Amino acid sequence: MHMKVRDVMTSEVASVNGSTPFRDVAEVLIAHEVSAVPVVDGEGHVVGVVSEADLLRKEEFREQFYREGYRPPLRARLREAVGHGAARSQERARGVTAAELMSTPAVTTRPYTSVVSAARQMSQHGVKRLPVVDDEGVLMGIISRHDLLKVLARADADIAREVREDVIENCLWADLSGVEVSVSEGVVTLTGALERRSQARVLTRMVERTNGVIGVVDRLEWKEEDVGPWEGA
Repeated sequence: MHMKVRDVMTSEVASVNGSTPFRDVAEVLIAHEVSAVPVVDGEGHVVGVVSEADLLRKEEFREQFYREGYRPPLRARLREAVGHGAARSQERARGVTAAELMSTPAVTTRPYTSVVSAARQMSQHGVKRLPVVDDEGVLMGIISRHDLLKVLARADADIAREVREDVIENCLWADLSGVEVSVSEGVVTLTGALERRSQARVLTRMVERTNGVIGVVDRLEWKEEDVGPWEGA
């Protein structure tokens, strides 16, 4: 039920090493139409990430502009003041290689991490892509927001099939043979009868956690009321 990063990640990943020049990094981003690339060492370990923002920050804070009387936009200056600080800004302004420009440590994820957790990482760190590494930190792939959106935009038929096969037919804790499943625009409707109300609640929660499910309409009936009022509806 819980799709993993390995199920949606891109295995063929563009990467650079620490000595890759500024211009070459920019060309890699353009050629592969990506917003960021991992920086790896000689053994493939991810040591950082260079993004479009990192390259543009260098242009915003180049010392030559200051000598010419240029000042970056207020928003850019505030971002630096709140983020890395003036010292780090000047350091990046002088950077000419990926190692000097990259953001480090890199925010990475594992192939066995759930896509939900990966989405939370992206939101928490404000990034659009996460390098996928093994337990030794070696690059295996990359997952992007676009990859996550593909999970959320699953076809209704795929969702219905997964609910029936993985939840209904493989259930060992209750007889769900009388449950019917229908899906429309990502909303799952459950109908049928169960022995106990608690079984209906567990089933509904399991379906809610299926990838691509937007919501669940519970039209289940039960014979035995075994949920106390203090446990909620």
